[in-house]
Amino acid sequence: MQRQLSVQTCGGDAEETMETKARVLLVGLEPEIVDYSKSPVPGLTAAKVRAAVEADSAKLRSLGYGVKSLYVDDGKTAEVELANALATGRYDCIMIGAGLRIVPPYFLLFEKLINVIHRHASASTKLCFNTNPTDTADAVQRWV
Repeated sequence: MQRQLSVQTCGGDAEETMETKARVLLVGLEPEIVDYSKSPVPGLTAAKVRAAVEADSAKLRSLGYGVKSLYVDDGKTAEVELANALATGRYDCIMIGAGLRIVPPYFLLFEKLINVIHRHASASTKLCFNTNPTDTADAVQRWV
């Protein structure tokens, strides 16, 4: 799935065209609120998670993907934030981070977010899942 994005410079007369393979939404817990003592991935910290997400986002962009990251809270506003993101943008693929799926205290939130996606995303939107913060690009590339 290729899309053309046009970017105008500040002067308004030059235009650059860039091909995008697909638009991707990366959904994960706000790294600062995670209790890493409950994570099955040893040695993680908020800083390591942020660095890994940023690195894989940059990798996806270099491969031609349009990428948006959405960090959600532990459930107070997460569903509304995701619904708003889906209402204001169309995504070909949504990646849900491992922290939402494999850390037991967040599993119910994971279910709720899946249902938000089911209600608000296009039926053709692919879902993918990473196993840790460093294999996000691999997860996305499996589906789009």
